[in-house]
Amino acid sequence: MVDYHAANQSYQYGPSSAGNGAGGGGSMGDYMAQEDDWDRDLLLDPAWEKQQRKTFTAWCNSHLRKAGTQIENIDEDFRDGLKLMLLLEVISGERLPKPERGKMRVHKINNVNKALDFIASKGVKLVSIGAEEIVDGNAKMTLGMIWTIILRFAIQDISVEETSAKEGLLLWCQRKTAPYKNVNVQNFHISWKDGLAFNALIHRHRPELIEYDKLRKDDPVTNLNNAFEVAEKYLDIPKMLDAEDIVNTARPDEKAIMTYVSSFYHAFSGAQKAETAANRICKVLAVNQENEHLMEDYEKLASDLLEWIRRTIPWLEDRVPQKTIQEMQQKLEDFRDYRRVHKPPKVQEKCQLEINFNTLQTKLRLSNRPAFMPSEGKMVSDINNGWQHLEQAEKGYEEWLLNEIRRLERLDHLAEKFRQKASIHEAWTDGKEAMLKHRDYETATLSDIKALIRKHEAFESDLAAHQDRVEQIAAIAQELNELDYYDSHNVNTRCQKICDQWDALGSLTHSRREALEKTEKQLEAIDQLHLEYAKRAAPFNNWMESAMEDLQDMFIVHTIEEIEGLISAHDQFKSTLPDADREREAILAIHKEAQRIAESNHIKLSGSNPYTTVTPQIINSKWEKVQQLVPKRDHALLEEQSKQQSNEHLRRQFASQANVVGPWIQTKMEEIGRISIEMNGTLEDQLSHLKQYERSIVDYKPNLDLLEQQHQLIQEALIFDNKHTNYTMEHIRVGWEQLLTTIARTINEVENQILTRDAKGISQEQMQEFRASFNHFDKDHGGALGPEEFKACLISLGYDVENDRQTGSMDSDDFRALLISTGYSLGEAEFNRIMSLVDPNHSGLVTFQAFIDFMSRETTDTDTADQVIASFKVLAGDKNFITAEELRRELPPDQAEYCIARMAPYQGPDAVPGALDYKSFSTALYGESDL
Repeated sequence: MVDYHAANQSYQYGPSSAGNGAGGGGSMGDYMAQEDDWDRDLLLDPAWEKQQRKTFTAWCNSHLRKAGTQIENIDEDFRDGLKLMLLLEVISGERLPKPERGKMRVHKINNVNKALDFIASKGVKLVSIGAEEIVDGNAKMTLGMIWTIILRFAIQDISVEETSAKEGLLLWCQRKTAPYKNVNVQNFHISWKDGLAFNALIHRHRPELIEYDKLRKDDPVTNLNNAFEVAEKYLDIPKMLDAEDIVNTARPDEKAIMTYVSSFYHAFSGAQKAETAANRICKVLAVNQENEHLMEDYEKLASDLLEWIRRTIPWLEDRVPQKTIQEMQQKLEDFRDYRRVHKPPKVQEKCQLEINFNTLQTKLRLSNRPAFMPSEGKMVSDINNGWQHLEQAEKGYEEWLLNEIRRLERLDHLAEKFRQKASIHEAWTDGKEAMLKHRDYETATLSDIKALIRKHEAFESDLAAHQDRVEQIAAIAQELNELDYYDSHNVNTRCQKICDQWDALGSLTHSRREALEKTEKQLEAIDQLHLEYAKRAAPFNNWMESAMEDLQDMFIVHTIEEIEGLISAHDQFKSTLPDADREREAILAIHKEAQRIAESNHIKLSGSNPYTTVTPQIINSKWEKVQQLVPKRDHALLEEQSKQQSNEHLRRQFASQANVVGPWIQTKMEEIGRISIEMNGTLEDQLSHLKQYERSIVDYKPNLDLLEQQHQLIQEALIFDNKHTNYTMEHIRVGWEQLLTTIARTINEVENQILTRDAKGISQEQMQEFRASFNHFDKDHGGALGPEEFKACLISLGYDVENDRQTGSMDSDDFRALLISTGYSLGEAEFNRIMSLVDPNHSGLVTFQAFIDFMSRETTDTDTADQVIASFKVLAGDKNFITAEELRRELPPDQAEYCIARMAPYQGPDAVPGALDYKSFSTALYGESDL
């Protein structure tokens, strides 16, 4: 649609000149002067009047339909002035004074006068056309007035190569139809009678609508109808003429033809303008669609990562112990798989998520879009918080697993020790209750009774010696209970049975002693030799049993010092064996002496020693067992010593590798920090250097894998400490992950700088100057500037913060010298404005990326909301709204549907069904609204 508001020409239209214009109009005035004669004579020609009525009526309705109305009779429907005022509002886009709604003639005249006054305000002189003639339905005056409106609003602004109005429209028609055979446009009457010129105009702009080669010059009615129907159906140009009227008229009405042709001009001349507007909108929408795709990718990746963290943390926080070492070792193996297999990809995802977020924000800044705000709970900080929670849970999990395995190992050791001692005790108590309940003393002789008393005393001595073992058994059972041993029930049952039996033995022993002591007065003879044997044999026998128990006792150690302690204790025990052997020989000598006396005195011994069941055969058998167990104990201790030496080798092997890998990682971290500050060369050179550096780091990964293998061997050997290094596998893993993340972030920063440079048109020299200035004022090499450092940096680059522009009048050195010599100071308000742009979070620091964004944004022209609104207005034909049909016609399908889905219904007073609000949509692209 043509911009009608810039017009300043004036025209006259009188009763005797109809379409004439005089004065102030350049070529239009000349045209009107040339046509004076035939216009005066033929104005009221019935054929011409019919053509004008139809054409002018269709032209008016083509505009009135935008307001939801139309006219039927042009000289009747404008008489009250209401539709006339509405027509002027639609074609001008301006508001006229409020019309009067009365039915009286004076109201109608007043309304028409308001319309005529508005026409006059646009520089048009209406000569002899008064409101009364229009109200009275004067056809000549009404048609003259409409022609004046058409001239002013549809033809006046046509301009082609310094020609305007009619000549400009005629030149446009000649240029567009020049390539077509049988078409020679010389005027706006005879040249259009055969219809070929109309078809040529359409084919030139929309060749798919017309099969021009099939048209015949000798069939004008078919030609005209074809052009009129195509224009109405596909170009939204209403049919303004009848083919028969044109063909059957010697000379078609020029005003009617010109009015109709001007509709073609406006339909086609706006095509390029609409294409330009559509291209701009497509560009903006493409950027927005890409950004939304990146936002969706971020949201999905953040959701997946948070879900994985959410699922993993309860697993790491699950500290419910298992009952057996095998089950706990399986949990430890699952944890190792997690560290080796499952977590590393998530570390990379987290790093990639941060890189994607930074890249997205950079693209949004470069396209003048608002910063991306992720959904609630999916900020980068939320990811970091969840990750910290994950690592906190992970930190204690491995330590808990190892402690639990150590606890279960001790439990198994204690349980085996309990079973061993319980079995020994139960074997000793076997038959003791029956013996204590035996009433043999009732029929025994005196010597037998004395023997029984001595035997009972020996038993009591033996019973007392076993008290310590029973207490040990109870103590071990108690410790197993306290350590929550899974089979505590059976342990407690067995322990309780032993204790109950022990109490029963005590009670029975007391009862038997009382029975024996009751008859002791009648018993005298006791074989002192047998008694002495029994008294010495019992403790010696108990010592041997204890020795055998100790020699078979299970042990668990974790260091060389511990096993050497056990070996030393064993050596000390072996040193006591000669004394024990002499004691054995002395006890056996007592037995031999008793046999020698009996034999020498012909005493018939009645079998075994009545005071003890410990025979010389038993003593010799147990002594032989002790002699056999000693070398077995030696072998077990030496095997454990070898195992601990192997563990020490594993410790030293791990420490040797860890003491190389740990410092290497620390050195690389420091080098990356130095590289990010001292970057030289082009950004591409820096990026290539960083990627080579990254590859060298990745190539170092086998050293970390070797360390992981050594660490696994250490854990499988149940080694829990290492005094040869300060580096744990956890430290190395965390350092490695930080190293990979840091180099990836540094590479992303340079990529964003390249993106910024290319998008903003910053030269390599400018980028190097920005980097040099930034590094110069970054005194602590921390990668960020404080407010005062940032201010000095801006001044050093020649940036006049006082007036928000670069000086551009002298080089940097001259400008620095001038600033120093004049004591230049920056305006506080302007500097605060700049700081709000580069440090929106008020952290007090300006990063290099923020600094580059600011320097480029201040000098670069980018798309604005106003530009996008103007482009949509072109596509909408100057309306304040646009329809879905218009969007689908002007934009590619995917972008058209993208707009339709996001545009809100238009709510303005001129709204029509299906109207969409393109202004709020365009503003939202650059504002805070969430599309």
